[in-house]
Amino acid sequence: MTVIKRNDDRFIAELRAGRLSMPYYSARGQECIPAAVSVNLNHDDYVVTIYRGVHDLLGKGVPPKLLWAEIAGKATGTCKGKGGPMHITHPASGCMVTTGVVGASMPIACGLGLASQIRGDGRVTIANFGDGASNIGAFHESLNLAAVWQLPVIFVCQNNLYAEHTPLRTGTAIERIADRAASYSIPGVRVDGNDPVAVHGAVREAIARARAGDGPTLIEAVTFRFNGHVIGDSGDYIPKEEFARAKAEDPYPRFRALLIEQGHADAATLDAMDAEIAAEVEEAVLFARESPFPEVVELERDVYGEARA
Repeated sequence: MTVIKRNDDRFIAELRAGRLSMPYYSARGQECIPAAVSVNLNHDDYVVTIYRGVHDLLGKGVPPKLLWAEIAGKATGTCKGKGGPMHITHPASGCMVTTGVVGASMPIACGLGLASQIRGDGRVTIANFGDGASNIGAFHESLNLAAVWQLPVIFVCQNNLYAEHTPLRTGTAIERIADRAASYSIPGVRVDGNDPVAVHGAVREAIARARAGDGPTLIEAVTFRFNGHVIGDSGDYIPKEEFARAKAEDPYPRFRALLIEQGHADAATLDAMDAEIAAEVEEAVLFARESPFPEVVELERDVYGEARA
């Protein structure tokens, strides 16, 4: 959670200082979902996420230096600076696709799940998406396909209650997105997305089912975003009392306090961890600043098949 929060804070600071120029979708407030998901995964398990998924990438282990370089459009980035913040891909850490198309994570995840099933490699695939994506065809088609073929896919809906600017209650005809799983005869679980212990337990059970060949699970983790849909969005459409209530339930300080209260760590240990991560973020920022931009020749690479002699 600290890795995600520290990087997110710094991305926003660099944007506001004019040292980065790109669309950025802050994950602040949603840190504990990918943190709790990823500790249940093996290194070679797959994650597919969306353009609001920088926290999913960091949680799964994309090296911050390569992530920062890609977001900065530098040649040392995960996609040589040509993917940018909305298309980060790093197969070495299991992050197979970041897609800019709403809901597209789910059919892609089904493809990866089918490949794993055919190979018998025991891998599971996490498909991350938002509450708005649960209303499009790709959601229903993917859940149906995964259920019919019993694919090892876990569908994680990070329900932050707003589909861009549209409140869940005005754009979705069902109160609990997890209830839609019943239509496809698969488990549907709704958890507090601000409680990493609850998310961890739900994901652990879903992954065990998938690895055992028992098929997919839909997990709805209810959370809140603290910085609007995209940086620059003031969030004025969110009622002030709703926003204040969500900020008061910020999962980051709550979980830090819980760790200390239950004796899992002391403040000094957590402060040292935070300082170490802050130093790593600084290294990543400097790496991105000092890295070169792609050469002009890169415009024609990775676009069309290259002729072979």
